[in-house]
Amino acid sequence: MAEKPDVVVVVGDVNSTMGCALVTSKISFDSSGSRPMIAHVEAGLRSFDRAMPEEIHRIVTDHVSDLLFVTEESGIQNLHKEGISLDCVHLVGNTMIDSLLAFKDRAEESAICEKLGLRSGPMKNGKPIRPYALLTLHRPSNVDNRDGFLSILAGLEELAKDFPIIFPVHPRTRQRIKDFGLDLPAGPDAAKSRGDAEAPGNTGAGVMLTDPLGYLDFLCLMKHAAIVVTDSGGIQEETTCLGIPCVTVRENTERPVTVECGTNIVAGTKKEKVQEAIRRQLRRKRGAAMPKNWDGRAAARIVDILLQSCAARSASHQPLVPHNCV
Repeated sequence: MAEKPDVVVVVGDVNSTMGCALVTSKISFDSSGSRPMIAHVEAGLRSFDRAMPEEIHRIVTDHVSDLLFVTEESGIQNLHKEGISLDCVHLVGNTMIDSLLAFKDRAEESAICEKLGLRSGPMKNGKPIRPYALLTLHRPSNVDNRDGFLSILAGLEELAKDFPIIFPVHPRTRQRIKDFGLDLPAGPDAAKSRGDAEAPGNTGAGVMLTDPLGYLDFLCLMKHAAIVVTDSGGIQEETTCLGIPCVTVRENTERPVTVECGTNIVAGTKKEKVQEAIRRQLRRKRGAAMPKNWDGRAAARIVDILLQSCAARSASHQPLVPHNCV
C-alpha cells in the first residue's frame, strides 16, 4: 500500500490546482479525519474579477489550503481580508523568479535572435541586437472576441511601424486569427516567417508570428526586448525582475507589485489606451526595484516551512482541520 503523504503542494491557479486541492481536502485517512496538509504556492493573488476562471480557482484553493505561500505583500492583505489566519500565510517570494534567475545567463546561449533575423551573427562576435517588441496574447477574454482582439491589434499598429513585433502564438490564438480572418500589421519580410520560428532574415517592421517557443528561447527574447506587450500574469512578473518595460492588455492585474515597481502598466484593451501605455513605456528607463524576497530562494523557504510544519504536526498527533496551522 502506498505511503500516506504528509502534505500535498499545489501551484498557481489552473483547473488542476483547484481540483487537486479540493480532492485533498476531502481525503480522510482514518476515523479521526486525518488528511494531508494542503500547501498553495502563489496564494493570495487577486484580480477581483470573477469573470476570470483563474480568480475562482485562486479563491477556492486558498480557502481549503492549510499553508499559503504568497509572492507579494498584496497576497497577505487579500487573505487577511478574507478571514484567513495570518499564521498560515508566508511571504516566501516567487518560484517563477527562482527559475528565471537560475537560467537567465544560460538563455544567452539561445540562437533565437539569429534565427529571427534580429542579430546578424553570434553574440560572441559582438553583433548587436536590433530593437524589437515582444507580444503574447492567449486569454479567452482577449482573443475569443473579434472586436476586442481587433482593438488590441489596432493599438499595436503604431508600435509595429517602428519595431518588429515578435509574436509567439498560442494555439488558441492562432486558431482565432484564422477563424476571424485577421490581418496583422506586417512589414515587407514578415509574411515569410509566419508560423516558422526558424525563418531568418526578417528585418522589416510589422508583426512576426512564430510557433510557441521553449523557455530559454523565450527568456532570451524577453531579456533583450525594448518592450513587452502581454496578457500573461507570469510575464508581468518576469519583466519586473528583468527591468523590461511591460504593457498589460487587460483591465486588471492580480500582480499589483509589478505596477508599483514601475515596470508594468495595465492598459486595458482599447486602442487609444494601449497606444498611450506603449508610448509611456518606451520613454521609461529600464530597471526597477525588486519586490521583497524575489531573490531566487523562494523554493528553499517553502521547503524549510514544509519541513517545520510536518515535524510540528507529527509531534502534536492532532488531526488536521482546515487552517489549523501548525
